[in-house]
Amino acid sequence: MQGVLLVNLGTPDAPEEKEVRAYLAEFLGDPRVLTMPSMIRWLLLNCIILRTRPAKSAAAYRTIWTERGSPLKFHSEDLAEAVQTALGDDYLVALGFRYGSPSMDSALIELIEAGVESVTMLPLYPQYAESTTGSTIAEFERLNALHEVSLPTSVIHDFFEDAKFLDASTAVIVEDEEKGSAEHLLFSFHGLPESHLKAADPTGARCLKREDCCDTITEENASCYRAQCYATAKGIVARLDRAPESWSVAFQSRLGRTPWIQPYAVDAIDRLAEQGVESLRVVCPSFVADCLETLEEIAEEAAEQFVESGGKAFYTVPCLNSRTDWAETVAQLVRNAAPRA
Repeated sequence: MQGVLLVNLGTPDAPEEKEVRAYLAEFLGDPRVLTMPSMIRWLLLNCIILRTRPAKSAAAYRTIWTERGSPLKFHSEDLAEAVQTALGDDYLVALGFRYGSPSMDSALIELIEAGVESVTMLPLYPQYAESTTGSTIAEFERLNALHEVSLPTSVIHDFFEDAKFLDASTAVIVEDEEKGSAEHLLFSFHGLPESHLKAADPTGARCLKREDCCDTITEENASCYRAQCYATAKGIVARLDRAPESWSVAFQSRLGRTPWIQPYAVDAIDRLAEQGVESLRVVCPSFVADCLETLEEIAEEAAEQFVESGGKAFYTVPCLNSRTDWAETVAQLVRNAAPRA
């Protein structure tokens, strides 16, 4: 039996200040997330962020919390069950979160104790970034060493260009269009500090040096998060056959005052409304499960912003969550990557 470890970012255990503070402390305490000297990170986190942000974030989480709890958690759980069904009895699927519970550690222990012959780890982030995929891989390697795992292992680094992923992402947009047509389709990806992108540039001379640096995937920018985001959008647009002027890319969830990758989603939404776009559909292909960033930041805040700026109709495309074509995509990714014991 082959083991499968699905990993998503994580979520607080409850939409309350105490639980949110614990989650943020673990998340933002990761040196791959807040990339700065350890003492500065500690001061920023403990003297500023954890004193002010938990209450605000908890209030935001309460707007999206359900009877089943956190949407990201139950969508991830449903996906793990669906992938288990798709893979069958020759595989055992376990779910862990990089931060929060269930932890990656508990999921890996579950696989080890079940006697799996190998482990394939899939971080559920379509595009590679050091702060997400890189951190998850580092934790996987740490846990393997901690538990003295000698099993064959494999890691799926990204799947932004996978045809079945793009097919499923396109299908959910087409289905959402049944709610009503929109003049413009905005792809909103999670943002990153510019410094993260520049640190990943092996040449030190390409990243953000010219406007077209992310237009195509080359050997130099093959691991560039921003370039992979644009490739994802282009792969979906090609399947939708949309005109160039009817879609665009932006980046959301900026935190702090340092420069983040642009264009910013908040600016893009205002600009589209000012240009006379009356109906807007937003899709978030860096998230595979609906969460705070899609349900509160986009479906609530961005929708309100668009209307206040003069827009009339705003549509938020659901994430892939646990839909059948997505579960089958994950299963195929695992089959293709699984090591043979």
